[in-house]
Amino acid sequence: MTDCGCDKAKAELEEYLHKELAEQEFQDISDHLATCTDCTEEHLVGLTLTLKVQKACQEKAPADLRDQVLLRLREATSAR
Repeated sequence: MTDCGCDKAKAELEEYLHKELAEQEFQDISDHLATCTDCTEEHLVGLTLTLKVQKACQEKAPADLRDQVLLRLREATSAR
């Protein structure tokens, strides 16, 4: 087990959440999170935000709103 420390864990938390780290770096941060309450709490906040944003991005605007936006975009484009 390699404890990477709080500074590294917090600096790379975003990449950790999105699984964008090399395997060893991911494992080092995982090991650190297993023993550090402060970083674990920050990880939980980041994870919650990530999941909420992912869910929000899956929602679709109501059809009438979408139609209104597309109409305005077409009007703005043709007015040039």
